[in-house]
Amino acid sequence: MNSARHEGSQIQPVLRRLSAFRHLSECGTAALDKAIRERVLRAGTGQDLICEGDIPDRVRFILSGWLARYKTLEDGRRQIVNFVLPGDACDTMIYLLSEMDHSIGTLTPVVYSELERPQFEQLMASDKTLAEALWCESLAGNAIRREWAVNMGRRVALERVAHLLCEIIERLRPVGLVDGNSCAFPITQMDLADATGLSAVHLNRTLQELRAAGLIVLRERVLTVNDLDALKTAALFNPNYLHYVH
Repeated sequence: MNSARHEGSQIQPVLRRLSAFRHLSECGTAALDKAIRERVLRAGTGQDLICEGDIPDRVRFILSGWLARYKTLEDGRRQIVNFVLPGDACDTMIYLLSEMDHSIGTLTPVVYSELERPQFEQLMASDKTLAEALWCESLAGNAIRREWAVNMGRRVALERVAHLLCEIIERLRPVGLVDGNSCAFPITQMDLADATGLSAVHLNRTLQELRAAGLIVLRERVLTVNDLDALKTAALFNPNYLHYVH
């Protein structure tokens, strides 16, 4: 495969995700394309891109692969506070903080682009539509974390897991990574347990309930939602917090 064509396909998730918030101008698209191509890096499974306490001095765009934002207690217990998916920015404006208050680690092999502060600020200043899309992406990320707080605090186990599965489908759809109602699902049951605040046993039992109800199929690292409307009803899921432009 031609390398330039391969790089072009790699950046599509970022372009598609930002386009879900604002229609990008040709100038904005070209500026983002150029910036992302300048520094493309790779990380293997189980690596931290940045750790709690580190100085956040650059912005990353995820081209492929899955990551988790997480906090770890002193006794080793881990809470995943969000998944970072292909196309996500990680994180715009993070360099304004003095240190990270959480870690971001890979759950799969990851390809990402890294921009230092001057380069990112130049990118933001280059085009209004791109700047607005990046701000919207950041605000939508905050809205997702608020919804996760509601998930943990008020939804029961089945609603909690169903809601997370709905969210993953709806976040992957704009970046072209959903086929019908199926998507790659490379995370483990332990990752899901740490994301939903459930024990591994309780998480497994909840997945079995969703399977038995005919709502989902999880097989060979692929999630298929048999009836998305029914799953959304079971989850009390309203996608408005994702803030996509319809």
